[in-house]
Amino acid sequence: MQIGPYLLPNNLFVAPMAGVTDRPFRQLCRQFGAGYAVSEMVTSRPDLWASLKTSRRANHDGEPGPIAVQIAGTDAQMMADAARYNIDRGAQIIDINMGCPAKKVCNKWAGSALMQNEPLALEIVTAVVEAALPHGVPVTLKMRTGWCDTEKNALVLARAAESAGVQMVTVHGRTREQGYKGWAEYDTVAAVKAALKIPVVANGDIDSPEKARDVLKATGADALMVGRAAQGSPWIFREIGHFLATGEHLAPPLVAEVRRALLEHLQDHYALYGEFTGVRSARKHIGWYVRNLPGGDTFREHMNTLDTAPQQWAAVAAFFDGLASQMDRLPLTQAQPVLETLQ
Repeated sequence: MQIGPYLLPNNLFVAPMAGVTDRPFRQLCRQFGAGYAVSEMVTSRPDLWASLKTSRRANHDGEPGPIAVQIAGTDAQMMADAARYNIDRGAQIIDINMGCPAKKVCNKWAGSALMQNEPLALEIVTAVVEAALPHGVPVTLKMRTGWCDTEKNALVLARAAESAGVQMVTVHGRTREQGYKGWAEYDTVAAVKAALKIPVVANGDIDSPEKARDVLKATGADALMVGRAAQGSPWIFREIGHFLATGEHLAPPLVAEVRRALLEHLQDHYALYGEFTGVRSARKHIGWYVRNLPGGDTFREHMNTLDTAPQQWAAVAAFFDGLASQMDRLPLTQAQPVLETLQ
């Protein structure tokens, strides 16, 4: 799998998710087998580039390449300037956000709202490609199937983007109107793949090794992008990779491995955000890790009352130590029945 000059280790990508795929999370997913990770979307508004929120989103310290930054906006010149700004700060790939369904983004006609205005969408794509070209930086595009079920224009926009110089297209198999409801469809992704010469990535509802296999077969896509299924389960990438390569399931992670991964994730998270913000923004990550574990709901309620990093870190360590002491080295999938037996 290749994007411009960059040869990726595999074709399993972690999706850019606002408030989730910061540097610590991206690095964690890569450790567990993701071959590529794109940053959270960064605004194209120059007055916000120096803000703390944007600077954290654009933080790639110690991250392995290629460094991919997703930019969002509605003005072609501003998007081009944002591409140059991020390239000057280390971006090696620029991704254009035309897929975000969030109301606060779409109400400003950014994200997937751009799909309603094809001339503007193409103007933005062309401007960003031209801005990145002198630096040898590839431009990619992430989109949805369209605005609503009666306005699916992903194929039209993907063809235009390829002609404009975009080097990879990712299609989430939902319309903006769907948000994240219902089920993703892959016929549109397959149509885009059949029409384009550049790599096409399938995204949406890829939450298991079997689903990954089926989506690849249904779409012929060059790569898969996993989003929500990686929240609290970053090892899904190695599980998918192993299954696609061998046809066999990889054993689930042991409690000790999950404990180590989460505690390291928390330390990196605190370092990026500081204690006050870090403790509060880490709560969702911890909640995702423990949601299906014995006592997870009770622990999450307790954890949400803790306000310092040492308290939070120690509570997480103690929770997983408690699991390990009861289940020794059993995989997480066996935790519930074993605990019930012990009780």
